[in-house]
Amino acid sequence: MKIGVFSVLFQDKTFEEMLDYVVDAGVDMIEIGTGGNPGNQFCPLDDLLEDERKRKAYIDAIHKRGLSISAFSCHNNPISPNNETAAKSDETLIKTIKLAALLNVPVVNTFSGVAGSDETAKFPNWPVTPWPTVYSNILEWQWEEKLIPYWKKLGEFAKEQGVKIAIELHAGFLVHTPYTLLKLRKVTNDFIGANLDPSHLWWQGIDPIAAIKILGKENAIHHFHAKDTYIDQENVNMYGLTDMQPYSNVNTRAWTFRTVGYGHSPNVWGEMVSALRINGYDYVISIEHEDPIMSIEEGFVKAVNNLKSINIEHPAPDLWWT
Repeated sequence: MKIGVFSVLFQDKTFEEMLDYVVDAGVDMIEIGTGGNPGNQFCPLDDLLEDERKRKAYIDAIHKRGLSISAFSCHNNPISPNNETAAKSDETLIKTIKLAALLNVPVVNTFSGVAGSDETAKFPNWPVTPWPTVYSNILEWQWEEKLIPYWKKLGEFAKEQGVKIAIELHAGFLVHTPYTLLKLRKVTNDFIGANLDPSHLWWQGIDPIAAIKILGKENAIHHFHAKDTYIDQENVNMYGLTDMQPYSNVNTRAWTFRTVGYGHSPNVWGEMVSALRINGYDYVISIEHEDPIMSIEEGFVKAVNNLKSINIEHPAPDLWWT
């Protein structure tokens, strides 16, 4: 597998500076934001769509350094009850898929989105308990009236463009578990899959290795994020796993995002890499850094070094000993 990085980390650098920096760090691939929450610091989306010469110069700058793009990313909410947010999210996602097709980028990462409680809602609503039954009714309405219709249409467009969509299993959105991803995939098509980020699974109580096996059986892992989570059981006992404290309250939070190897041991990460290989995934491990107690530079470098120590880079040989 290749080691990559989500380039949104390096907002203080120019495009060329960012490329040189990640190459020097030993990275093989880059994930680039095109809008939404990641922003578009390193991807002038409209300019690249409109001008073939600019696209060529853009991709040449990447390739001449021995890099490639693992995915474009535009995480936002295309089914938001805020019509402006939904329209902008959809527009950016459509444009990103078009650019990915033009530049032979195989994957676009995003969120599934989350709707409001009904057609009159002003804000998103994320039901997390089946009772009182109003929450179950809201969830059913969201799936049937908003999520499925949107992703059926979007999935067909992605298929036409030959670009896979990797939905990040992230709390706060309707697709946030292996079950909800496979449920959506079943009613859309196989171009819809997961951007599997173990950091969001751990704090939900999901074993990432089990999730890899579940999704791997369906060939449903399109991209993989490398981010860790530390769970503080004493704080869980006080606040629960749905802790709403700011991420900066590290002392009291139930869980905290960490760089690779600082929430779970490198041995656990090695087991995940093996599980990915065994279950059919052999693409990128893309570093995402959101560690509140470590600088971007230090967290990134440590993540690269830890992943290099456990990564399986080359295809397996024939079993010469049998």
